[in-house]
Amino acid sequence: KFASNMAGWKQPPCKDVVFKRKACIEMEIILHLGAHRTASTSFQHYMQANRKLLAAQGIGYWGPDVTRDGVLTGVIPVAGRRSATQQLDRARGRIALRLHKAEAAGLRQLVISDENMIGAARRNLRDNRLYVAIGERMARFANAFDGRITRIALAVRAQDTWWASAMAFAVARGHKVPDQDDLDLLVTGGRHWRDVVTDLACAVPGVEITVLPHEVYAGLPEEKLRQMTGVNNPPRKAAREWLNRSPDLEQLRRVVTERGGDVARLGEGTGRWRPFDRNQTLALQEAYSDDLFWLSAGADGLARLTEETGPVKAGQNPPIVQTTRGQPNDIEERRLA
Repeated sequence: KFASNMAGWKQPPCKDVVFKRKACIEMEIILHLGAHRTASTSFQHYMQANRKLLAAQGIGYWGPDVTRDGVLTGVIPVAGRRSATQQLDRARGRIALRLHKAEAAGLRQLVISDENMIGAARRNLRDNRLYVAIGERMARFANAFDGRITRIALAVRAQDTWWASAMAFAVARGHKVPDQDDLDLLVTGGRHWRDVVTDLACAVPGVEITVLPHEVYAGLPEEKLRQMTGVNNPPRKAAREWLNRSPDLEQLRRVVTERGGDVARLGEGTGRWRPFDRNQTLALQEAYSDDLFWLSAGADGLARLTEETGPVKAGQNPPIVQTTRGQPNDIEERRLA
């Protein structure tokens, strides 16, 4: 169907492609949108390491090496001579050519992973809210892929640790160390994962959305792949390599000291930086509990929360925080999980 609409192109070969009613089924296009600070870099490393093995199973992969090398340029307009519409049209053409090439190679599924499709973590910090522009951005990507997106996977993470990780990276790159007022703005911003998922679903109506809790899938890229594609035996090469971790307190103190910043704002202690006080932490954890409750209750039919990890035991991968409303009984137990 796709190729027949492209003048001068031949129908892609159906060898080794799933058949249904004697017709060649279109390749599934699966977007992995991150979010940032949910082990997306580790997942991309895993996919890159297993690219050939996955291709042999009919699964293709585009990572940032592809998506940020011009293929998606213009989906989100940039300053220049061409209008936003012209930029999008040119991007549609490039994407169509690459998709045709993938189908012609016999791929049944194509996983595209780039967390920047939904925005930038630093923009979240400027807005004091999570992915405000995800709806507008993803509507443009849905257009650019000509409505062919089959499935979307989005990872979510407890807001207290998500913001802490995002801020740790920002501070390490020159951002000021936030004060209490800055932290309060993050807590009271009023936008949570439920809002992000709702905006995403509105932008890509009819597309299956799977939500993967970071607390379950952080170190299990092969299980993320299983949830996205349904592959029974995902490869394990590079599955336990964890990349791009946030800098710890010792690293942050060194960086802030070198540039003459206010080291005292980082607080005391060692290990992971925990910038929020107890009340702020409780408020953010309460928000996450509400998000998970909504997701586990069906998310108003907009998305599916998955916490299944196949044969992996809870001892190896701690269970997700509770999915009932209200504050947990043991905050420290939840923090460790």
